[in-house]
Amino acid sequence: MKKTFNIAAVALAVMSANSYAQDNTGKPYESWIGLHGMYYNAEETKPADDIMEDGFGFGGEYGWRFDENWAVRAELTALDIDYKQVLGSDDSVSGVSYGVDAMYFMPNDMWYLFGGYKRQDFDEQQNLADLGIGKHWDISDKVKLVTEIAAYYDFGQDYTDYSAKLGVVFPMGGSTSSQPTEAPATPVNQDSDNDGVMNNMDDCPNTPAGATVNERGCEIGDSDKDGVTDDKDMCPDTPMNDKVDADGCTVFEEEEVTHTVRVLFPHNSAEVTDPRSENIEEFVSFFKRYGKTDALIEGHASAPGDADYNMDLSKKRAEAFKNVLVEEYGIDASRLTTEGFGETQLLDESNTLEANRMNRRIHIRVTATVEVPEERN
Repeated sequence: MKKTFNIAAVALAVMSANSYAQDNTGKPYESWIGLHGMYYNAEETKPADDIMEDGFGFGGEYGWRFDENWAVRAELTALDIDYKQVLGSDDSVSGVSYGVDAMYFMPNDMWYLFGGYKRQDFDEQQNLADLGIGKHWDISDKVKLVTEIAAYYDFGQDYTDYSAKLGVVFPMGGSTSSQPTEAPATPVNQDSDNDGVMNNMDDCPNTPAGATVNERGCEIGDSDKDGVTDDKDMCPDTPMNDKVDADGCTVFEEEEVTHTVRVLFPHNSAEVTDPRSENIEEFVSFFKRYGKTDALIEGHASAPGDADYNMDLSKKRAEAFKNVLVEEYGIDASRLTTEGFGETQLLDESNTLEANRMNRRIHIRVTATVEVPEERN
């Protein structure tokens, strides 16, 4: 029955060395329970009246890992050891071994060292110090294989025993696997879609061939086909044949152009009743064509009523029309300002119904100094 203990020790050492090839970088589990079988090699002169040999046992353990490197465990093993009596007859002795160990896990859980106290209860009781090396091998998220070798020293009687252990542990709490989840590697020094932006900087890695892209590799359109991309085009609706400047706006020879729009309101109202009227749409087309111009929207009221009330109403009319231009036609709000004039600028002071109708209005006049359109080459 007796085995050569050194062979088992060498085999376990080789298995532990192979652990360097494994990548165990995940968060350790917090605690575990385990079951094991043990080969135990006792010193032959223990106890003095007999010649002890070797034997086997089985048992369990509970461990708690409280940080990345350190853990403690309690272990109990039932042992059956063969021995020869002085008179030559063979027999065996049964008992238990129990105790606690401190455990130090190496980086990446390559292996661990442990040491602690063991008490053995056979025909006699021995108090031992133990020291060993082991490894928890990943089988699955819920089960790990355990291999260990250990030496035991009885300071009182100067005995040294050895053991080899094979078992399984079941992690509880924390991460149950030390194997990290790795994202697929992405080659960062390549340009997969050939857009001139390397993969590690490309937010849009599948742009069509020949597309114009920005510095993040995303396609930039040119809605009016004037050669200026939409992200830089201040005049995105220029006619096809117009020559444009660096801002995408039509290049003209110098002349002054003006457009005026007037919108009337019902009595005591700030609602634009026909936001898609022809005169509003004509004004919007002009305003978009001359994209570098700004506009002041003037609100007015008729004479009847309190002057302060009429002033507030005229401001609301100007703001209402601004909202139409921004929300219905997409005009940049920064190009528009509003001002209310109340009843201070009446078009007709006759105080008739028709005069009051004409005075309830907004008025916009846009003037730009531009250049006559040049055709593209």
